[in-house]
Amino acid sequence: MSGPELLQAAAGRLRSRVGGFVPGVRAVFRGHDLHADLADMDWMALYVFGITGKRYTPAQIELMHAIWTYTSFPDARLWNNREAGLAGSTRSTGALGLSAALAVSEAGIYGSGVLTKSIDFFLRARARLDTGDALADCVAQELEHMRGVPGYGRPLTSVDERMPPMMRLLRKLGFDQMPYIRLALQVQDLTLMKRHRLKLNYGGMSAALAADLGMSQREYTLFLFPCFLAGMVPCYIEASDKPAGTLFPTPCADVAYEGQGPRRWADRPR
Repeated sequence: MSGPELLQAAAGRLRSRVGGFVPGVRAVFRGHDLHADLADMDWMALYVFGITGKRYTPAQIELMHAIWTYTSFPDARLWNNREAGLAGSTRSTGALGLSAALAVSEAGIYGSGVLTKSIDFFLRARARLDTGDALADCVAQELEHMRGVPGYGRPLTSVDERMPPMMRLLRKLGFDQMPYIRLALQVQDLTLMKRHRLKLNYGGMSAALAADLGMSQREYTLFLFPCFLAGMVPCYIEASDKPAGTLFPTPCADVAYEGQGPRRWADRPR
């Protein structure tokens, strides 16, 4: 159908395969009665079921919980937590402040934008390996074109405090030998031989885990959406409890201004 025909067919109705709500009767979630079939489902299990349409094992759900838990840092100095803290300091509402903080979590160079690039790299690398390409060539080309490999390296320190507990959990659950985890560690063997000696970081690890769970890049992006939220809320609350405007105040004397000097009102441009 053409554009106008598509619009006309959709006018006045909503066709959905994901669910619906009948007031006073029931809510349907991906073909299941939410309050009967899914009433006892873990919230994480429900969330990823909504994203992927797949049911996951208890061990896989435990792993997904850990991916979020291990990166929940209540530190207002972090780029996205700062938004939540400043919202509290300026007396904005929690919903507005936390929404802003979640929005900036998609930052392309240090936020979830990097994580989604990581899963894209792993999926592309696996596809190339399946056609006979060498992993060393995949890594070399990524370094040449991107000047790095998404999911490897860390700006402030090469140590990632989240990795040891995650590796312990993977061994406990028996997931440490999954295909994309092995691939991620094989890539690390290659990046450590390069000049910058890039180590696998938590973002690369979680991207490999998502790939092993069968997630696409879009599904992984949606899975990541609330992953920093638990650390944001304390930042908002603490800043709200302090005097307004006292989170990261910047004195005028600390501002290095090199622009035009003061002008008289009469000298304003006409």
